[in-house]
Amino acid sequence: MQKHHHYHFLLISCFCISTLALSWNQNMQFNQGKNYEGSSDLVDLQYHMGPVLASPIDLYIIWYGHWNPTQQTIIRDFLYSLSSSSSYPSVSDWWRTVRLYTDQTGSNITGNIALSGEFYDTKYSHGGYLSRLAIQSVIKTAVTSYPRPLPLNPHNGLYLVLSSSDVQVQDFCRAVCGFHYFTFPNIVGVTVPYAWVGNSGTQCPGICAYPFAWPSNSGKPPPSSNGGNNIMHAPNGDVGTDGMISVIAHELAEASSNPFVNAWYAGDDPTAPTEIADLCVGVYGSGGGGGYVGKVFTDSWGNGYNVNGVKGRRFLVQWVWNPLQRRCFGPNAVD
Repeated sequence: MQKHHHYHFLLISCFCISTLALSWNQNMQFNQGKNYEGSSDLVDLQYHMGPVLASPIDLYIIWYGHWNPTQQTIIRDFLYSLSSSSSYPSVSDWWRTVRLYTDQTGSNITGNIALSGEFYDTKYSHGGYLSRLAIQSVIKTAVTSYPRPLPLNPHNGLYLVLSSSDVQVQDFCRAVCGFHYFTFPNIVGVTVPYAWVGNSGTQCPGICAYPFAWPSNSGKPPPSSNGGNNIMHAPNGDVGTDGMISVIAHELAEASSNPFVNAWYAGDDPTAPTEIADLCVGVYGSGGGGGYVGKVFTDSWGNGYNVNGVKGRRFLVQWVWNPLQRRCFGPNAVD
């Protein structure tokens, strides 16, 4: 287990299977010093000679459960924003930091991410509770379903399983908000990278949708001004979905830089790596850390954001580790 100040990275085994997860320790997250953006003295991020996602990515979404069309539109617009031009600082500007990572041939992570297919698992094919291993079975269902399955793309496919707010997932809220790994041929048929992220809107918004909700057991009251509650508002008006955006960004960054758990990570144990987004959990702007998101933008309605997207969208996404500057970084940095 790796710990870095206000976050930790937790690896849970499932049938002897490891998965890489965005995890949270609330007591640590809200009781550290205010100013933490990473330090080259604390981080030993190394390349372990494995592939990164350098070829254009075909991204496939599996909508598991019941989804509001507005929620789906918000998430799609974020994904479109990864490869589209928007006003600075933009989502694609944020992805440029991820693109700094290369493989052993010197090829950078791609900037071409296309939403290439969607599958709607509205019948909860594997029930209302999913184990970690069952996520792979959800993918198997999506690529074998009749009459319109998703393509099974072992060349440049990346599968994103998104579970609705009424779906319980093993360790969701308690230990993880999302994770990424790769499929096993005996389940899916091929080895492809994938990620899962859950909608925490009704289950644990204070954990997985922070800072748009406050953790009830943080040990501290929510921020207030003149006796009133001034928790940051979600930029697209949906706490659960806006919270998912940052977790999706986190997992896509790590799935691209460490898709098969043998590329970019810190630590000596490949079964419990600390990856490029784990190094910056809780940091969204300059000076961020210890429960303080950092310097981000807030509009007149109190909506917080740090990047712009397509169709006038705004999003709040956590920073990732910049390997050249050797610190957490995002396009909204003030220096």
